[in-house]
Amino acid sequence: MTETHARLDHGLEKARPRKAPVATDESAPRAEILRPAQIFDPVARALDVIGDRWSLVLIRQLLTGARGFQDLRVRTGIAPKVLSSRLREMRTKGFIDTEPQGHRQIYRVTDKGRSLEPIIASIARWWVHEGISALEIDATRFTETSALSVLESLPSLLREERARDAAPVVFEIRLSGEGGGVWTVAIAEGRCEVRSGFAEGADVRYTASARDWCAVALGLLDAKEAVRRGLLHKEGGPQAMDEFFHQIARPGQDGSRPGQGDRR
Repeated sequence: MTETHARLDHGLEKARPRKAPVATDESAPRAEILRPAQIFDPVARALDVIGDRWSLVLIRQLLTGARGFQDLRVRTGIAPKVLSSRLREMRTKGFIDTEPQGHRQIYRVTDKGRSLEPIIASIARWWVHEGISALEIDATRFTETSALSVLESLPSLLREERARDAAPVVFEIRLSGEGGGVWTVAIAEGRCEVRSGFAEGADVRYTASARDWCAVALGLLDAKEAVRRGLLHKEGGPQAMDEFFHQIARPGQDGSRPGQGDRR
């Protein structure tokens, strides 16, 4: 290399702009990691108070009336030790209270516990509208479920848009066999009310075994087929329950919602 070339290269080297040093993870200041309780996050902090999933499950059961320990066990399937612990914790936090009933105590929801009702309803509706398809729920897992659990879930399965547009209707459900009984299901102004007992002036009456009715209600058994086989009997007007309720085992006709069956 000539002396002239050397001077030229040296000049170009001096003329080139120098790159600023790149900050690395090691050189950058580290953000302090706070404890969860120090972070203002309304969802996380609310869950700190509410507790685990059983808290909302138990509140949901008590929203419809005071219940004893064994009744709560039957309705939820929670193990005795876990149930006892959760009830004690929820009472300490003020979500529930106890009251005497004969020789035992029963549990009832407080005003603070009742304030969780909108949250519980939203979770239930999310599962019906989104969770079933997103989680690919196999409805056959519920073949042994009780009629009571399905009936008391009907408000969460309600097709609200249809219920708002339709005239009020009262269904009477008469079920035989294990888990049987009589219930009234009333729909009016976009809301559903379920209560035990016979209905005064029912518009439609269904009669079936508890097991067969659960299969129809969940969409595991086609109602027309059940009627044809003598498993389901219907009396009264033209209204049908599957007009008003999602059936989780029957995909919606538009593929976007759980079950819509034919009128039965």
